[in-house]
Amino acid sequence: MNIVLPSIQIETKDHPTHSIIWMHGLGADGNDFVPIINELKLLPDTAARFIFPHAPELAVSINNGYVMRAWYDILDPSMGNVEDEAGIRHSQAAICALIEQETQRGILPKNIILAGFSQGGVMALQVGLRYKKEIGGIIALSCYLPLPYTLEAEISHANRNIPIFMVHGKQDAVIPISRAEESREKLRQSGYTIEWHEYDMEHSVCVKEILDISEWLNLRFKQ
Repeated sequence: MNIVLPSIQIETKDHPTHSIIWMHGLGADGNDFVPIINELKLLPDTAARFIFPHAPELAVSINNGYVMRAWYDILDPSMGNVEDEAGIRHSQAAICALIEQETQRGILPKNIILAGFSQGGVMALQVGLRYKKEIGGIIALSCYLPLPYTLEAEISHANRNIPIFMVHGKQDAVIPISRAEESREKLRQSGYTIEWHEYDMEHSVCVKEILDISEWLNLRFKQ
C-alpha cells in the first residue's frame, strides 16, 4: 500500500468538482506554488481543490548528496543520460495514491489535473501518460519527458487524448529549452496533441504564463 504524501490543500469553493495536484520543483516543497491560486484568473464559479504535495526528502547526487525534497535523484547534470528510474517510479506510485484519494472523495478521474514545475512537471508527465483511468489534463512547466524509452510500452490508452499544456523559458539554463523541445516532439510522434508555449524567461514562471495556464484551466473546468 502506498502512503499518501503529506500536502497542502486549498479549496476555491465548498464541495469542489475538480482537483489539481500540483508538484513542486527540486529543493522546494508544497508551499512553493500555493500563491499561484490567487494569481490565476479562474472563472468565478470554479469549485476546485488544489493539492500541493511535499516530495520525499532524498540525498541528491548532483548536490553532493545534500538531503532535500526531491521527486527523484539527479545523477548527472544533463538530467537525462542516466535517470533514477527507481526514484521516478516510487514517486509515480505516491502521486497515483493521491489521485486515488481524490476519487474516493468524490472527484471524477476526468476532473483531476496533474500539474508541476521542473521535477514536478516531469512527474506530471510520468504519471499522467501512464495512469490507467482517464484524467483531465497535464500541465508541464519547465520540464522534460522522463523515461522516454518506456513510454510506448506503458502508454495508458485511456489517456491517449489527454490535453497537455507544456511551456518553457527560452533562457532556461537549468533545463535547456532544446531538451523540452525534444520531449515535445517525442510526445507528438507518439500521437499526443501538445499546447506549447515558450517565454522570454529563465527557469521560472512569468505573468504571461500564468494567464495562459488560467485560460487552459478554464477550458477544462467548463467541460
